[in-house]
Amino acid sequence: MAGATVSGGSTSAARSVDVARLAGVSQKTVSRVMNNEPYVSEDARRRVLEAAGALGYRLNNAARALASGRTRSIGVVSLGTALYGPASLLMGIERAARDTGYAVRVVTTLEGDAAGVAGAVESLLDQGVDGIVISEPIDEGELALNVDVPVLVIGAPAPYAAPRVVTAGVGADILARAATEHLLDLGHRTVHHLAGPPRWYAARDRREGWRTALAARGRIEPPVVTGDWSAASGYLVGRALAEDPAVTAVFAANDDMAIGLIRAVVEAGRRVPDDVSVVGYDDIPVAAYVTPPLTTVRQPFDAVAGEGLRLLVHTIENPDSDAVRASDPPVELVIRASTAPAPSGPAQAPRT
Repeated sequence: MAGATVSGGSTSAARSVDVARLAGVSQKTVSRVMNNEPYVSEDARRRVLEAAGALGYRLNNAARALASGRTRSIGVVSLGTALYGPASLLMGIERAARDTGYAVRVVTTLEGDAAGVAGAVESLLDQGVDGIVISEPIDEGELALNVDVPVLVIGAPAPYAAPRVVTAGVGADILARAATEHLLDLGHRTVHHLAGPPRWYAARDRREGWRTALAARGRIEPPVVTGDWSAASGYLVGRALAEDPAVTAVFAANDDMAIGLIRAVVEAGRRVPDDVSVVGYDDIPVAAYVTPPLTTVRQPFDAVAGEGLRLLVHTIENPDSDAVRASDPPVELVIRASTAPAPSGPAQAPRT
């Protein structure tokens, strides 16, 4: 587990009385402005903000916490990785938090370290956070840990006992089903799946969406092949799939593996998309610029993070309110040149 990093409000050397004196208002008016409360004239608000800026003053969050019983901070547990999905989601959470008025404390974890996950949560609870975001994409097994603040779980089952649990981002199976249906709509008799590591919740959800789409059309379910999210693993799997003439469509669980797979297929002398159509998942920035440009489903990281944070803050500030369920993420299929109608001929007969 890596150390925590903190962003948000801090106490400066300047005091509210200094701001009040410079702005020519009372300390109560300074407090109202800094807490974004009503009943302050625009002129007074402007003078207070200008004075606060000139003095480098920020609201003392510790004092506010004593008055309200809250620290106005949210703890985030996130896997420490450069992989596009988890990293993009963490950035989305931090961006969304800016609009809530809450500071964010982030603790990163290491893959395969269940004790590190529990330790990260304990560390955040010790800091007195008002709520916790679990953005942990890997199944680390059952964790015996009770959390006494509201919890937002993104894209995974809730692993802890908590007074209130909010979920968001659950819907990877819906996006994966859309990717698979796109290939079936193009006339492919079945779709092969290059899955991510089985311990990742995202890999499980995308595999389930693929299976659901095939079952709904009464299509043969080919054996699942597995990679590790990297382009290199996609390339290795692609070399094996390219040898089977019955393979005409592949849904890869992320764009990196899809890109590696495409290279292997082309090196084997088969054309993409004329002989084999490929769909990825994520819409990473480079997906539009590979050859051929990759058809993929776009993950709505900012939308998921924004809605999740909104629901978590609502739960923190309204503890007696009814539970609110996050909506399913929107499906955005980005169609590019890596998919095409199924080829005709005997190669279309899938092996059973």
